[in-house]
Amino acid sequence: MEQHDHRKLGRQLDLFTFSELVGAGLPLWTPRGTLVRHLLDEYVWALRRERGYERVQIPHITKKDLYETSGHWEKFKDDLFHIVTREGDEFALKPMNCPHHIQIFDRKPHSYREMPQRYAETTMAYRDEQSGELNGLSRVRAITIDDAHTFCRDTQVKEEAQKIWDIIQEFYRAFGFSLKVRLSFRDPEHPEKYLGDTGRWEHSEKILREIAKENKVETIDGPGEAAFYGPKLDFMAKDSLDREWQVATIQIDMNMPERFDLTCINEKGQKERIVMVHAAIMGSIERFLSVILEHLGGAFPLWLSPMQVKVIPVRANHNEVARQVFEILQENNIRAELDDKDENLGSKVRNAKENKIPYWIVIGDKEVEAEKVTLESRDSGNLGQISKSELLQKLLEEIKNKK
Repeated sequence: MEQHDHRKLGRQLDLFTFSELVGAGLPLWTPRGTLVRHLLDEYVWALRRERGYERVQIPHITKKDLYETSGHWEKFKDDLFHIVTREGDEFALKPMNCPHHIQIFDRKPHSYREMPQRYAETTMAYRDEQSGELNGLSRVRAITIDDAHTFCRDTQVKEEAQKIWDIIQEFYRAFGFSLKVRLSFRDPEHPEKYLGDTGRWEHSEKILREIAKENKVETIDGPGEAAFYGPKLDFMAKDSLDREWQVATIQIDMNMPERFDLTCINEKGQKERIVMVHAAIMGSIERFLSVILEHLGGAFPLWLSPMQVKVIPVRANHNEVARQVFEILQENNIRAELDDKDENLGSKVRNAKENKIPYWIVIGDKEVEAEKVTLESRDSGNLGQISKSELLQKLLEEIKNKK
């Protein structure tokens, strides 16, 4: 288990660090770790863009009035970082993004012809977690959420939730996860924990149950696991160590639109109450990375690896050919490193393995003579000699298909 600890792997692969001067629960990301974060976020955004989402951007603080209207202040005020300005106004670092996105939707009236509106943003939120609960990337105070909110009519909810479902399935397939779904509904014995009336909750829960049934996925009941404003589908992934994690989520919210009086103008020219659908694909990038680091033992797939290929000349007289191969890889946007240090071959290969680089290329006398390279794989061992064009085709195809 120790070799799968994401904190140890993060140090070994030089992905992130913590500083006592910055504070507990506030990870600092190295160039390699930042690259991985961006690659993950870009993949999620590409999947969303295909389905009509638009990017928005919000500030990191807000007046407490916003959260008083949403209900978050009453429920979570002790978990917020509070800021009091010199004029005496009280602000908070945002612990979530939905009330801000609501203000973007509510900036103007919307016709039914403009519905749905789909907003997406990857941004940090902040929660004042107790220091004893902090744990590497699994529990932090600065949380990067790949957040999206769809504002739609009641008749559009199922179709919009299905779009999110399809994104989640495609994203998690890239990591070899099979998913089951938890129906995270109200605790019927404690209705006081939730906003809104019973009718809206029953209607929302019925829609989510139908979506899960139509997708023919294994479900488990999760009474009491709902958000305080609405029920959700929580996607559960089992990792290579046989542990189960809650990852993505789809939430139907009929209560925030009520509290903020969100409407669209329907075909009859009348105001019609809308519905919000909340969705996070990774949940938080920090926690997701802690899960996949341990799931993969740090062996990222080729498309996600900070360094994809190491080019290794056997001796100094092979450096020129090795550099030519290195430059071909770089020209094709493959992240490559040329290891032409004055060290023996065994040491260079050992370094590639320790850094869990997916492929390394060895170039010696035989390769120069044959005008080929020897390709070795972290996962499959020695793949033999191949031409430069074959190498390029193999790598680009694997990256494109996110194998």
